[in-house]
Amino acid sequence: MRELRIHGRGGQGSVTAAELIAFAAFEGGVYAQAFPAFGVERRGAPVQAFVRFSDEKIRLRSQVYEPDYIIVQDPTLIGDVDVFMGMEAGGIAIVNTEKPDFDANVPEGVKVYTIDATTIALEELGVPITNTTLMGAFAAATGEIKLESLEHALRNRFSGSMADKNVRAAERAYNLIGGAA
Repeated sequence: MRELRIHGRGGQGSVTAAELIAFAAFEGGVYAQAFPAFGVERRGAPVQAFVRFSDEKIRLRSQVYEPDYIIVQDPTLIGDVDVFMGMEAGGIAIVNTEKPDFDANVPEGVKVYTIDATTIALEELGVPITNTTLMGAFAAATGEIKLESLEHALRNRFSGSMADKNVRAAERAYNLIGGAA
């Protein structure tokens, strides 16, 4: 079993990202489970969402304490929350930041991919909601989900031009990270 922990703030779409990644993984032929954890339930408060992937049925129902992967939607969380907690060598982190060399205590052996998802989201969606952009980066960096499955999940969730915009944002991130992976 592989596990993903998504760190964001309320209103950034962390829970939606987890659901769509699980949908795409299931479409790709693996069992998947997505669920959120809320603290203070208000816009801007730190939020975590989780996804599990497995070739066998998933019976575990706890939060993810030792993730194989993390996504950090808001880089300011790195100073407030230990986003790398529980990660070990071989793990992969995708961080939304315009700084390729950001200052963080990354565990030894964890591969970090940085992407300016906010700029991509603003250019494609017109709003700084980075979840679909970071899903594309996750697909490229980990191989856990296929781009085609992610596109199907996005088109299932959104319609019309909003679906097209979200797919473009995910594809841009996928292509940027795919060249770096």
